[in-house]
Amino acid sequence: MSASEGKAGRRGLFLVYTGDGKGKTTASLGVTLRAIGRGMNVRILQFIKSPERTYGEALALKRLGVEMEQLGIGFTWTKTPEEHRAALQRAWQIAKGALADPTLDLLVLDELNNALAISKFPIDDVLPLAEVVEAIRNRPAHMHLVVTGRSATEELLALADLISTIEPTKHYYEEGIGAVKGLEF
Repeated sequence: MSASEGKAGRRGLFLVYTGDGKGKTTASLGVTLRAIGRGMNVRILQFIKSPERTYGEALALKRLGVEMEQLGIGFTWTKTPEEHRAALQRAWQIAKGALADPTLDLLVLDELNNALAISKFPIDDVLPLAEVVEAIRNRPAHMHLVVTGRSATEELLALADLISTIEPTKHYYEEGIGAVKGLEF
């Protein structure tokens, strides 16, 4: 049975990877690889990362025929609030369309939790939590959804079928070692 043949009877699950530890996006990539291996139609949208940088995981997925779309403009301190608000508004419109796409088997909304947790400037008018919750509830019944990022909202946690909280125990950043090519990007 192909992935598309099983859609009709499948209940899509909602997985949340959150917490302050390293590995949330990496966990979503493991799910993505399994889905690709099973012939599923996958889309990955990143809310914070910018297309101006290259990421090893995006390069690898492209080789597998899956586009990892960076819709953000980087960390909140790298641009003006207006630039971030515009990027978030655009990202949400794209994500909202993806959440309604009946052809998708798996949708990953990487860093959505981070985006929803922004408090340095107002975001509720460009990324309304109530609208996010409604779109998640109303996605096609067969669609699996993965949301990652720190500070998951209570509203999303209440909807989730699986919540994994990744907490740091030790990290080489504490020893002054910066981001490592091939490990962080």
